[in-house]
Amino acid sequence: MRDPRSLFDLTGRVACVTGASSGLGRRAAVALAAAGARVIGVARREEALRALQAELGEACAIVAADVADRSRMEKLREAVSAPFGAPDILVHAAGVNTRQAADDVTPEGWDKTIGLNLSAPFFLSQALVPAMADRGWGRIVNFASLQTFRAFPGGIAYGASKAGIAQLTRAMAEAWSSSGITANAIGPGFFPTELTEAVFSDPERAARNAAQTCVHRNGTMEDIDGPLLFLCSDASGFVTGQTLMVDGGFTAK
Repeated sequence: MRDPRSLFDLTGRVACVTGASSGLGRRAAVALAAAGARVIGVARREEALRALQAELGEACAIVAADVADRSRMEKLREAVSAPFGAPDILVHAAGVNTRQAADDVTPEGWDKTIGLNLSAPFFLSQALVPAMADRGWGRIVNFASLQTFRAFPGGIAYGASKAGIAQLTRAMAEAWSSSGITANAIGPGFFPTELTEAVFSDPERAARNAAQTCVHRNGTMEDIDGPLLFLCSDASGFVTGQTLMVDGGFTAK
């Protein structure tokens, strides 16, 4: 019998993480590197990426790019494959929330949200899947949200994009899992990131959100590590097309 602990060992794997300059994307890059993977961090902010690279050392390479720019997808594929070879693991953590009320949504805000949150994960995956299929092993992890299942004020574009992530994940599984590539999504609850700064800067609001969970607290960065490593490793080889809510039971109530 295989040592169960080895199921989570990512030694020899290459992971590409978008949105790696901050928040849960940065945490994902750190956790994957700690599990043995070599990591390519992708984001627009090169200075923040360099700080990540300084922390992780030789296990990390960085690519400053806009993953929503479809015209440069082939160049992005080449760039993320150059440091360590084509990625085995692809984590889509880049995202944006314009927080426009339904009556105030602009075409520009809508397109920006859908482009980064929903279109980019598909087109970057499409570009990197052939190399995974050639090896017969791959892991795609999309980022869903509480708004995948719940409607929040000022979140119509963001919610639409994250609801789309659930179906995109199922469709990716249907398309690619026969080649050994699993596709799953993580749905974080309230974690202290740039996207939720408005929540955590208001103690009363943060407390109200915590009270809506089953565990009566908001998330900490450490809470994402285990679920992420599960979905990125051999441990989840028979799990695909699923959205795993890491929300302290917020959506269970």
